[in-house]
Amino acid sequence: MAEEPDDRFKAVIVNMILDSKPEAALEALSRRYRVDTPRLGVGVFKRHSKGVRAVYSPERREILAAKREFLYDPFVILHEFYHHIRSVGGKHRGTE
Repeated sequence: MAEEPDDRFKAVIVNMILDSKPEAALEALSRRYRVDTPRLGVGVFKRHSKGVRAVYSPERREILAAKREFLYDPFVILHEFYHHIRSVGGKHRGTE
């Protein structure tokens, strides 16, 4: 796995998301962690819609935000990217 990112890299990623460029942020993160870039969309999955801002689907390798505004929330995007990394690495336990 890649070396721990420095503070500048972290700030650039957060700025990309806040600047309405979550796709670019995911591409940079994917390069950094050497994984495929997940797709990004807006919508909901059945059984995962109440009170959820976004979900990650390992089968579709997609981050799906409940509302467009959640695509520009660094916490949401980074949280779902974490699930992507865990899923791709085979370490996701299904309870995360």
